[in-house]
Amino acid sequence: MIQAIPVPLPSALVEHHAIDLQRKYTDGWGVRVDDVATAPTGEFYALYGVSRYTYGVADDEADPAKANFGYALLTRYASDGTVLATAVSGQSDDVRQDTTFGGPTTGLGEDLQWARNLCVLPDGTLAATGPGDQTHLVTADLTAVTARHYMPQTSYDDGPRKPFASWISTTPAGRLLCTTGEFGLYNYANLLHNIVSITDQPLTPTSKPTLRALASLEAEPVKHTEADVRPDVLFNGEPVGMDHRPRPSLTEHLTQLEPTARQLDWHDARLGRPAVVREDLFVVPIFGHIYRGGSRGQRFAFVLINDTGEFVGRLGGMDPYRDSPFTGHCFAIAADPVRERIYHLNRYGLFAWTATGVRAQRLDLEDKRYKLLKHFTLMDCTPAGELILVHRTQHLLLRIPCPASLGGLGQAVEDALRSYAKERTVLKRRRQPVNRHWTDSTAPLHRL
Repeated sequence: MIQAIPVPLPSALVEHHAIDLQRKYTDGWGVRVDDVATAPTGEFYALYGVSRYTYGVADDEADPAKANFGYALLTRYASDGTVLATAVSGQSDDVRQDTTFGGPTTGLGEDLQWARNLCVLPDGTLAATGPGDQTHLVTADLTAVTARHYMPQTSYDDGPRKPFASWISTTPAGRLLCTTGEFGLYNYANLLHNIVSITDQPLTPTSKPTLRALASLEAEPVKHTEADVRPDVLFNGEPVGMDHRPRPSLTEHLTQLEPTARQLDWHDARLGRPAVVREDLFVVPIFGHIYRGGSRGQRFAFVLINDTGEFVGRLGGMDPYRDSPFTGHCFAIAADPVRERIYHLNRYGLFAWTATGVRAQRLDLEDKRYKLLKHFTLMDCTPAGELILVHRTQHLLLRIPCPASLGGLGQAVEDALRSYAKERTVLKRRRQPVNRHWTDSTAPLHRL
């Protein structure tokens, strides 16, 4: 089913804060779509945010029409794209507390503002995760928060340390593939993604499973203390921390694979969100240091590891410069464990691989048939084998049914883009968006 699906702003929130949808984002406000996750039932969820910060407006401004604000939104869709409900939460601690739509003293507080990733757990519960290994569990109907795990953002911050994971993906059998952070990576004081791990027990509102470490990005974070040891993340039965974590690290593997590479080439590298290729195989994005002046041509890799932590290989068929994901920072990978396929979209092409890492398809975005894809970000691959993309400025989701054979991917994408343009025109006539912003007043609005 090819669809163009709006990502809406609740009308009540727009009216409460008198948001001028005609204003440019350079005026101090904006909407961003962070993630999309699909349930086995076909329902899917979007995690996104809206914020306003106007220079010169006092943080204690009482008038909601003038006050600065920041909200996280979760929207639940039926399998046909109908909006079923939206949840709003996340007023920032930095501005006046307007609890009309949730605030730090209710529900998730400001933490969901930092949530950037979404996963539907096997029991239907939503896990919203973000930096700092914070994980929040939300009921499937978006009416309640059932658990909250978090820790300070930096090693010198005070506060409770009860984290879980920054990224979560589910395997076909219901295990959780996770990424957790460590302090001291490349001598940074803040928490950076470093450990890829898996659980053998479920994550529930009342129990947090132990994470079994499979791989590390960097093998030797510096200045670790006993306080930095993670008792809930184990490697060979012992807590990860100090000098104990999986070795060789992923960057060490990559250096050994490339005769011309130096360890320095992977210094200050970053870990992307892993994806499940099949029950016992995962793909992990790794990308080198990002320079402010441009990073096109920098080293990157999509690494394959199995569920015992063995380095299996990497995805092939990408040129470091011609196919660089650094343009626009497009590092996301989506995988289809049912059909054992892997997908990646950046500003230069849409790529597809088999589970062995062999590139099966590359759609060149300079081709006029696929050029519109430059404006989309890859979000998810559904259990039905559909790719879900989001348009970065039109706030619309595009669902693309992938063909039985990857050889037909080009035609499927071409058909989807043609259908998207037609459906967008119909939606604009029916919904009357303002400056490409969609509003909704019909679905239930929950304040977390």
